[in-house]
Amino acid sequence: MGNTGAHQVEEAVASCLALLGTATDRDWDGVKAGRLEWSCRHTAEHIADDLISYAGQLAGRAQHAYVPFEISLDDGTDNSGVLDVIRTTGALLAAAIRTTPREVRAFHPYPFRSADREGFAAMGTAEVLLHTHDIAEGLGLTYQPAPEISEFVLGRIFPHVRPGADHWRTLLWATGRAELPGRAPVTDWRWSNNLVHTTDRLTLQGITPRSAGDLVSGGDGGFEWVEGGPYQGTREASTFLLKAYVSGVHRPEFGVFALVRREDGRAVGGMGFHGAPDEEGRTEIGYDLVEGARGQGYATEALRALSEWALARDDVRTVFAMVERDNLASQAVVTRAGFKKVSEEDEEFGYELGRTE
Repeated sequence: MGNTGAHQVEEAVASCLALLGTATDRDWDGVKAGRLEWSCRHTAEHIADDLISYAGQLAGRAQHAYVPFEISLDDGTDNSGVLDVIRTTGALLAAAIRTTPREVRAFHPYPFRSADREGFAAMGTAEVLLHTHDIAEGLGLTYQPAPEISEFVLGRIFPHVRPGADHWRTLLWATGRAELPGRAPVTDWRWSNNLVHTTDRLTLQGITPRSAGDLVSGGDGGFEWVEGGPYQGTREASTFLLKAYVSGVHRPEFGVFALVRREDGRAVGGMGFHGAPDEEGRTEIGYDLVEGARGQGYATEALRALSEWALARDDVRTVFAMVERDNLASQAVVTRAGFKKVSEEDEEFGYELGRTE
């Protein structure tokens, strides 16, 4: 995939500057920004503050909280000066994204306490797009960013939102800024960075709809794979993830995870759930490894971690796995992870791991 998200930040900032640059002679202080309680001027300053904050999180590798700083504009800064600050802070965020290694994650509170460089890119892009819309609405301007930028934001940090034909309108609806035919109004919303589980040797990194789309089309999904990867099972699992996303039923925490070695940041396989738990609290799990990474215990390590996480939730009581009858290696994996055989069919065995109470 090869795109860090820096380009989308730059495009969003350019679209903001192009539009608001036509209205710098207007009163931004005395006009509310769309549905916000903030003035257009305060909202513009907030865009710059978000951009530098995200750049600081990445550059400083913040792990437990926001880096405690904010920007303050000089007294007498006019509207054109505010746009200069947005241009500069946008360039700083893009530079931080491009120079941050892929495996680095920095603190962001919602929902899983961290984000990687592409997550910060998507959040920064969203802040620029949405608040430029708010300012434009307040000033009576028309704002229509390129649909590809909105698609990037939706596919990266709104995995729970069913996509629509109009990506920009869908993003506005998902953030409570517009109506969408056939969908109830949104009054409370959050974006969602991907979930990551950590084991001794691996990080299990949630695959976003954006990454899944790239995997399905033959790409690497934004991961650096060991030779021979990604394996076909990961691509097939990404197909199911995309179908759930398009249908609006995707639960990212019960999605697909890339298994990435901590020692070198290279992906060795995929593991994930076939969907959210059913009414009885039962969810099915599957996995595959690139051939060159087999026999080293990676699958067992990941399966233990993901199953333990699931069974610690209130909505999961059992984790189920189906293994082909002649796949002795996979049968050994589930057995080492604590699963018990509960069924035998013509071509598959069923294994189950239940909550201990």
